[in-house]
Amino acid sequence: MRKSIKNIKGFLWLLFTFSGLNSLAQQNPEYTQYMYNTITVNPGYTGSVGTLEANLLLRKQWVGIDGAPQTGTFGIHSPVGANKKVGLGLNIISDDLGPSTEQTLTGNMSYTLDLGVSTKFAFGVKAGARMLNIDWSKGRFYNGNDVLLNNNVDNKIMPTIGSGAYMYSDRWYVGLSVPSFLRYDFYDDIKESVVSDKLHYYLIGGYVFDLSDAIKFKPSVLLKAVEGAPFATDFSANFLLQEKVTLGASYRMDDSVSALVGLQFAKDFFIGYSFDYTTTNLNKYNDGTHEVILRYQMPQKSTTIKSPRFF
Repeated sequence: MRKSIKNIKGFLWLLFTFSGLNSLAQQNPEYTQYMYNTITVNPGYTGSVGTLEANLLLRKQWVGIDGAPQTGTFGIHSPVGANKKVGLGLNIISDDLGPSTEQTLTGNMSYTLDLGVSTKFAFGVKAGARMLNIDWSKGRFYNGNDVLLNNNVDNKIMPTIGSGAYMYSDRWYVGLSVPSFLRYDFYDDIKESVVSDKLHYYLIGGYVFDLSDAIKFKPSVLLKAVEGAPFATDFSANFLLQEKVTLGASYRMDDSVSALVGLQFAKDFFIGYSFDYTTTNLNKYNDGTHEVILRYQMPQKSTTIKSPRFF
């Protein structure tokens, strides 16, 4: 067990070391409260909570800029069977950007192995489809005679398959995933055209410290790599007070800083809010980014679990 903890700490150290690289705008939706929305990026997380969990996340990015990204996600997952080794889940994502809208529906499945008294390793897969629509009349363009602008993209269906590995205990977690192995078209708001997407790789990790009986502290990191682009890294630090109130901050390298607040209420529900302030020159043209998440966790049958897990 001690050896496993040492290996995980070393792995997390590597994540922080690699994070010194510059970031670049990514093709997949970004989330500030990724630590509560892990199933979206890593199917290995499916069923790891030990009970049914559902969450709804709404994100409005760069308020004040027309056509800025708007994202909504819904996820639900649960372990199944008497031994709870298998996890099943469902993810729905709706992402709007400029003249494009994209909906994604995926089913998740995971299988968990016990590596010790409290350490578990899960491998997960996800499969589903994306549907892309682009209405060029809603965008802006510089060459009105471009043939491309006379051909909208209507309900283009693209299959998606991904996988992820997730290792965790009641104190720490670390995961590696590729949400989609298949490469298809997407709308690039920089080039203002349809281009081929790239593979995305995600590394995620965190550790929970007990500062006192009433305060828990959890630093976490999410590192994203895209083929042909520099790394992008999110750091966050959250405090859980009296098992009820969460306060924290986050930093996305070369992009934004964020404040986070959350509340556990009615025992089984959690609501979280984050505000992102852009640190690039884009901050002159927008009023920040808002993100809200609502999570429900079904009560555990085991009486040994007295409070919601902090991840």
